[in-house]
Amino acid sequence: MKLLKEFKEFAVKGNMMDMAIGIIIGASFNKVIDVLVKKVFLPPLSLLTDGVNLEDKKIILKDAVLNTSGEVLKTEVALGYGALGEAVVDFLVVGFTVFLVVKFMNRLRNKAQDTKDKTVATPKDIELLSKLTTLMEEQNSLLKTKE
Repeated sequence: MKLLKEFKEFAVKGNMMDMAIGIIIGASFNKVIDVLVKKVFLPPLSLLTDGVNLEDKKIILKDAVLNTSGEVLKTEVALGYGALGEAVVDFLVVGFTVFLVVKFMNRLRNKAQDTKDKTVATPKDIELLSKLTTLMEEQNSLLKTKE
C-alpha cells in the first residue's frame, strides 16, 4: 500500500506528467534529427564522395550463399560502418542541439534569478530570499550602530 501511496504522490505532483511530456517531445525531436541527418547532412556528404551512399558502406566478412535461381540461402555477414557513421553524425547533431538548448535555458534561469534585472520576472522564492537577505542586512547594520 505504501508503494501505491508514493506513486499517487508522484503522479499528483506533476512529475509523471513532466516526464511524459519530455518523452513525447524527445521522440518527436528524434524524428526531426533523423530526417535532418538523412535528408540534409548526408546527401551533400554523399555528393562529396562521388555519389556513394554512406549508409550502404560495409565490410563483407562472409559472402551470401545463393542457389542456382539467385535466391539467398544464407545472408552475408558484414560490418556496416556506413550505418555507424550515420549514427555518429546523428549523435553529434543531437548532442550539439541539446547543448545549445541547455545553454539557452541556463542563461534564462540565471537571468530570472538575478533580482536586479527587471526585464525578466523573478521567481517568487528567489524574490522572497532576496528580500529576506536585504532585511537581515538592514537589521545587522542597525545592531552595529547601537553598539
